[in-house]
Amino acid sequence: MTFTKKALAAVSISALMMLSAGSAVFAAGSGFTDLGSVQGKEKIESLKDRGLIKGIDGSKFLPGSSLSAAQGIQFIAGGLQLSLAAIDFIKAPVASDIFTKVKNDAWYAEAFINAHYNGIEVPTDIDPKEPMTKQQFTALLVQGLEKAGNLPMIKLAPAKIADEDQIDPSYQGGIQRSLAYKITALDKDGKFHPESKLTRAEAAVMLYNALEYLKVHGNR
Repeated sequence: MTFTKKALAAVSISALMMLSAGSAVFAAGSGFTDLGSVQGKEKIESLKDRGLIKGIDGSKFLPGSSLSAAQGIQFIAGGLQLSLAAIDFIKAPVASDIFTKVKNDAWYAEAFINAHYNGIEVPTDIDPKEPMTKQQFTALLVQGLEKAGNLPMIKLAPAKIADEDQIDPSYQGGIQRSLAYKITALDKDGKFHPESKLTRAEAAVMLYNALEYLKVHGNR
């Protein structure tokens, strides 16, 4: 029997309730008290005000902390508001059918499922606890942006990246498009720093920039 959208919505609501009750990492709060003079503070606050990102224990965002894979996929799926509403299933999808290290009852499981079924190529063996590199988050965010906005293929002149030799070839295209979309930018020396561990603040700013591009160019 087909797993209907109505039933799927119930599953999503149930998962959301579990997330709200059991996830300290993304607990809701009235405002972030630890942003100080963090670069991109206004963008982070804007995302929070729109309910697209949440902090830790309500009032703290921990902007300088390394972004874990779990947090990164949550940022992408939640920020781009990816869902399964337009998809019919024979049975309710579960994370363990797709990912080897994502538990079905984990607070981030729904985000991984939503990302996967919306065409984001999250590695099936990804470890949710491991930090994400800048190049990995960038490539996955660009995939999500293009899928969510039904963006057309673009022809671009590749930017010259000083540390291009450090970029994983599978991420090359996504990084180049992220520069064209102005989601990311090279530093003053023309470097991208692909292997650097991304902070939560940096990832949030990239998400904000992606949503700004989507606002103008998206077709959803």
